Amino acid sequence: MGLPEDLMNRPVVGMITRLADQKGLDLVAECIDEMLGMDIGFVLLGTGDQKYLEMFEQVRVSYPQKAGIRLGFDNALAHKIEAGCDILLMPSRYEPCGLNQIYSLRYGTIPLVRATGGLDDTVRDYDPATGTGNGFKFGAYSASALMKRLNAALHLYKMRTLWTDLMRRAMREDLSWARSASKYMELYRLALKRSEQRV
Repeated sequence: MGLPEDLMNRPVVGMITRLADQKGLDLVAECIDEMLGMDIGFVLLGTGDQKYLEMFEQVRVSYPQKAGIRLGFDNALAHKIEAGCDILLMPSRYEPCGLNQIYSLRYGTIPLVRATGGLDDTVRDYDPATGTGNGFKFGAYSASALMKRLNAALHLYKMRTLWTDLMRRAMREDLSWARSASKYMELYRLALKRSEQRV
């Protein structure tokens, strides 16, 4: 992505997304300068609406040492970003399913998502009191809510043992079809049993 190597010693936040309002990019637009004022790197791969293409091109120009922006679609690069970042940002307004958070869990890249749809279903918010969860979630559709959870993630990142534990927990998640299929089978058996009781 053309970024300096010293970013490897700092947290890198990544986004792989269609550049559209649905994906929460208005929130990112509102807080991108605050984000990049922090000691982090930012990487984005995506294509879509002209207003966001222009916005992220300006981000690339304004923060050449901190922001790696690739406007377009590249599946191989998407997986490299997903595997190479520390945090994957998905602040969607709505998200029926979402796959990138599932890929990121497998890679040990911690998802930071808005609690909606499939993102809410697959990401459990990190709880510092119990050390449970597999990512970070925020509920309110606001840039301040996003930044609050990003700050929490960055705070945990500094505690390397706890962060490594979180990564390992994320990589152990079973979001396979085998798990989903067994839940469907349970549901079908229950429906069959109830239908037999009615006869």
